[in-house]
Amino acid sequence: MPKTSKIPKTTLPEAETDTPAVPVADTGKSRYVAPALDKGLDILELLCRSEQALTLNQISRQLGRNVNEIFRMVVTLEQRGYLIADGDQYRLSLKLFELAHYHQPIRSLVSTALPHMRELSNRSMQSSHLTVYEAGRVIVVAQVDSPERWVFGLKVGGLVSLTDTASGRVLLSFRDEAERSRMLAANVKIDGEQDFDPAQLSRQIEETRSSGFSRMESRQIRGVINLSFPIIGANERILASLNVPFIERIDKQVNPDLDAVQEILREISQRLSKLMGNASF
Repeated sequence: MPKTSKIPKTTLPEAETDTPAVPVADTGKSRYVAPALDKGLDILELLCRSEQALTLNQISRQLGRNVNEIFRMVVTLEQRGYLIADGDQYRLSLKLFELAHYHQPIRSLVSTALPHMRELSNRSMQSSHLTVYEAGRVIVVAQVDSPERWVFGLKVGGLVSLTDTASGRVLLSFRDEAERSRMLAANVKIDGEQDFDPAQLSRQIEETRSSGFSRMESRQIRGVINLSFPIIGANERILASLNVPFIERIDKQVNPDLDAVQEILREISQRLSKLMGNASF
């Protein structure tokens, strides 16, 4: 039998049938709403914004609904693989991320980028990863290990902070002011993300736009220098950032230095931009 989620002790309502679509005033959009679907989407969006797992009571309180109203939806989402139960708390699984990979633009970007990322890692002797911005988060969508005996890299599906990483700054910098403001307003902080000074971030964004890339010491891992270049598609719209977390060997092995890796990364990011439809490269 499947494992049953731990549900808070409460009086549960009688079994419900599917809630019928409810006609609403014609606003020029849909003339019907589906309350059950709204309820499920509200739960997913709440957990997307939350930095921590939430209990059923916390979910119901933050959504302004009672526990009986949402518990079946939470259990269904868990059984379908969208949520993970940890004791009496729930958090998102990676299923939404996996579904996003079936979306043609991301699938096309990743399949196009991977051979060139392998070339990048082989030439630079460094790991590399590709990040995109989605709904307040920076997500790693592809990663290639260094050919070295040891590697330092980020996991596919991992989250990266928006304001204190090279990849986040690149994704912020190559957008207009209005879109950048929306991104910062929607930013979902991850564990360890540091506070930022808006004036300082604005200066860093201008520097990144002017230089065309970001190069900065990691604010998460000592000894790592992060390099990040934008992947610009058609209509000069940024699609992703291509990144190398540079680590330096200090023994007799001679590998490309930081400046050399930066130029390899520049070359390959420009090549990918051209392949993704940017005619200026």
